[in-house]
This record gives sequence, structure tokens and C-alpha cells, in this order.
Amino acid sequence: MNAEQIVEAVLFASDAPLRAEEIARADETLDEDRVEDALRALRSHYLESTRAFDLVEVAGGYQLLTRPEFAPYLDRFDTVPRTSRLSRPALEALAIIAYRQPIGRLEVEYVRGVGSAGVIRTLQDRELIEVVGRGEGLGRPLLYGTTPRFLEHFGFQSIDDLPHPEELPVVLRDRSLPLLPEEEG
Repeated sequence: MNAEQIVEAVLFASDAPLRAEEIARADETLDEDRVEDALRALRSHYLESTRAFDLVEVAGGYQLLTRPEFAPYLDRFDTVPRTSRLSRPALEALAIIAYRQPIGRLEVEYVRGVGSAGVIRTLQDRELIEVVGRGEGLGRPLLYGTTPRFLEHFGFQSIDDLPHPEELPVVLRDRSLPLLPEEEG
């Protein structure tokens, strides 16, 4: 077996993105450099041969994914996994958390204008957000941030791939704006 075949087999069998160092564990003849070379060669080969799938960098790793233009064909099969859709409230909360992380539940609720405990619990259950620390305020509230699963779900390589703040609504745009009303003196 050559390095490309081993890398391709590992990626084909994986349901999650893998980093080069993780792929290198598949065989003692592999190291990160050989894996990176194999990944470049595979990506080039897939593009030249117009395959229905591509080698994509996502969530800090690599994954074989079906190209978007083939989605209508896959929708006809129950055996093909579908990514679950998020409700509008879940997307709102997730956007707030993604752009203002680390952020507490009360701050998310202030921005949204409604209670968000259930939505935050759903996002945690789907492993899109996680507790990343505790705040300094009263009761040391939990602070939330996004996960690698968030990056994978939305096809981002890193959090830096989010749309730029100037493309966003005002409430998400400026991180320096206070979230909670100032106390009157």
C-alpha cells in the first residue's frame, strides 16, 4: 500500500474530520509530511477526475465530503445521513455565542430579548456549544463557546471563517457594546 491509499482509506472510513497527525497513526511508515503530501495529491486527483466527492479542510482536519451539487440525488435516500436543521431561535443564540464567545446565558437572553435556557441546552446536546469557563459575576455564571462540531457542521476551518462583522446586524457587529443596561446612579 502506498501513502495515498492509506490516507484515502482512513478518510473514507471516518465520519469526522481528521488532522494529519491523526491520519499518520494509521501506519508506521507515515508521518505528518507524508500525509500532507498524500492529501495534496488526493485533492488534485479528485479535482481532475471530476468525482462526486472532494477532500475538504474542515474543523481543523480533513474529510471526504459529497459535493453540494449532488445533494438533490442524495435527498431521495433514507439511508443517507442528513444534518439536522436548527430552529431560528437556535440559530440566533448560536450566532450570538459564536461572535461574542465566551458569553453567559443572561447576555444571550439580553441580546435575543427572550429566555434562552432551552435553546442553549439544545445547542449543547447537539455539541455545537460547550461550557468554556465561568464568569466573574455573581454566582460565577457559566460561559459558552463554540465547539469543533460547530465548525464541522457549518463547514468552517476555524472560527476566523465566520462572516466579517461589517456584514452582520448591529447587535452582533460591535463586541465592545455593553450587553446589559448600565445602572443609573
